[in-house]
Amino acid sequence: MAGSSHGHTPAAWTGVIIAFIGFCVAGVFMVAANPLGFWAGMGVVLIGGVVGLAMKVAGLGMPKESADLAAARARAGHAQTS
Repeated sequence: MAGSSHGHTPAAWTGVIIAFIGFCVAGVFMVAANPLGFWAGMGVVLIGGVVGLAMKVAGLGMPKESADLAAARARAGHAQTS
């Protein structure tokens, strides 16, 4: 994955950070035996996914790779190895 920019976008970072906070909140309330707090944390995890997706749609994520670009990348990789 180091050769690509997979996940190196504001949308990815924001979505993962929000989901991680929700995961931590849910974990704390699970240990505290508080179901309402647990489900609130799980709701925050889902919100993280929605925010990340919304940011991607708004242009802050990685664009889809076209077939021409994928073919050019394959040719360039093949030229480097031969």
